[in-house]
Amino acid sequence: MAIELKERPAPPSPREITTKPRRSDQVFRMVVTAGGMASLVILGLIALFLSIKGVHILVEEKFGFITGSAWEVITDESGAVTQSNFGIGAMLIGTMLSAVIAISVGVPISVLSALYLTFYANGKVKKFLISVIDLMAAFPSLLFGFWGFFVFMSSAEYWAKLINKYLGFIPIFDVPTPIFERSPFIAGLVLAIMIIPIVTSISREIFDQTPLDRVQAAYALGATKLAMIKAVVIPYGRGGIIGGAMLGLGRAMGETVAVYTVLNVVYQVNWQLLFGAGGNVASLILLKFGEAGPYEVDALMAAGLILFLLTLLVNATADLLITRFGGKGR
Repeated sequence: MAIELKERPAPPSPREITTKPRRSDQVFRMVVTAGGMASLVILGLIALFLSIKGVHILVEEKFGFITGSAWEVITDESGAVTQSNFGIGAMLIGTMLSAVIAISVGVPISVLSALYLTFYANGKVKKFLISVIDLMAAFPSLLFGFWGFFVFMSSAEYWAKLINKYLGFIPIFDVPTPIFERSPFIAGLVLAIMIIPIVTSISREIFDQTPLDRVQAAYALGATKLAMIKAVVIPYGRGGIIGGAMLGLGRAMGETVAVYTVLNVVYQVNWQLLFGAGGNVASLILLKFGEAGPYEVDALMAAGLILFLLTLLVNATADLLITRFGGKGR
């Protein structure tokens, strides 16, 4: 008995798999890429402009431009510069003091506010507070400066007197002359209020992304809400908190109008936080730019270049801190 064998059909040709995006995806990618590259190009052009205008001042003044505290320009009858002495050391110290005060006061308040909005506030109260915080982030600096000068100054001056009375034995809280108005302490508090909306918004977004399974696992093990926040939310959001704090620090270091309004700009090194004298680099540029000649404008551009590099350093430090500590709680 013969068995008829049927030939197997030929296997189908392999299907070609392609990862070519759709036309809409290509257009969106081009728009996003162009926007990102445009920001980098603008940032590079700003750095190039500041370098062209200010590098020769840095070469002439050398390291004294960073360590010195005098800002003097002497001209002859024709307006030509005969002698100059530029130094932003005192302004750099004032910048760092005000920014450190802002971070020390603003970041804890921001983190606590973000935790409240994420895990405690409910319904209309939460929506209202989030809207208010987002609106505060859009307020112009001039409004903060006027509010700090006309409304907040008296209360902050009273707090400064209390700190000086009970902690005056600490050198940074000592006051050589009882002048408490327009001090780095008051400027730092105004800056703290300015950065609170930014840091709060960033922290809240990070806390909202906490994995729900980890939150439920903490509750299943009998943890209270506070214990869950300490064991799960804070470790998970550590990187976001650091990033928000560094972003607020950059905002505080580069703030101009608000600091100029509430701070008494004096060209001398002042380590006393409560004493009404100081300044920062941005307020120096604002104060001198209107009456400066071409040579002094170049010096102000050199000061802007130093502030620009300092801000880049802060951002780079933020990236390192996020990389170093941000992943431990995840």
